[in-house]
Amino acid sequence: MSADPQPPSTESPTEYQHPKRKRNFLDYLFDAFRGFLIGLAELVPGISGGTVALIVGIYEKALHNADLLMRRKFREIDWLFLCLVGGGMVLAIFTMSTVMHNFVTNYPEMSNGLFLGMVAVSIIVPIGMMNRRTATWKLLFLFIPGVIVGFVATGFTSGVVENPTLIAIFFAAMVAVCALMIPGLSGSFVLLALGLYQPIMGSLSDREWDVIIVFILGALTGVVAFVRVLSWLLEKHRNVTLALMAGLMVGSLRALWPWPDSEPTNVGPVVAMMVLGALIVAAFLAVDRFKQSKTPSAEVSASDPS
Repeated sequence: MSADPQPPSTESPTEYQHPKRKRNFLDYLFDAFRGFLIGLAELVPGISGGTVALIVGIYEKALHNADLLMRRKFREIDWLFLCLVGGGMVLAIFTMSTVMHNFVTNYPEMSNGLFLGMVAVSIIVPIGMMNRRTATWKLLFLFIPGVIVGFVATGFTSGVVENPTLIAIFFAAMVAVCALMIPGLSGSFVLLALGLYQPIMGSLSDREWDVIIVFILGALTGVVAFVRVLSWLLEKHRNVTLALMAGLMVGSLRALWPWPDSEPTNVGPVVAMMVLGALIVAAFLAVDRFKQSKTPSAEVSASDPS
């Protein structure tokens, strides 16, 4: 292990430092598709965009680049990556808001089954990201509170707020985007809990630009306020933060249970959707594992943030 000190200004908690290799068109297309999937997740109450970012393998890289942006280290930012992921998210939000809203509203059991399978399997992601050399059983004392917080938080809902003010939308966006960055907490569920999910989704579908612009400004403010905190937590308290994230993801499964207020119906199709969701996540994880296996081991060790 090298004893040379690392400059604190450029250190990052992320795994973004995969060895540099020549990227091709498929890599760029896949980044845009990842962003599209994250955007889809944020349209659905109960599934976290941060969770999907973990699943598709870009959570820490995205957080690192956002942190560099906040610190104005513009030359170090992977602008193409940010543009592709951000563009994919925007495309999903503007093209799929009505479709996803209808899917969740008209087929709640099927949609919840799909997302439940996805999130359940993805819980292994933050656990796998821990530094195994310093991980101990004591992390259970943080995992369990995370489960409790996630379970309790997903039990809060509110009646729909008719004609919300732009100020309310601004602050709701600030809170929702913070949830987006934390795996296990859904930005859309935060909006649902505040009674603002339906009016904001309606504004997206109807292209009400005053609401959309205010929401974007609120979200950007939330990113500025929160991304540095989350980056610091992952850098200084990596295992603790990841244990809490894993717990939140487990607790959030409550919001995705297909039969919250009724006896189970359509059990076969719903279970099939759960399996499909699990297989989708497993496929992403397998692809990410395959890509890492092609990385020279010496360079992987050099890029290990722990």
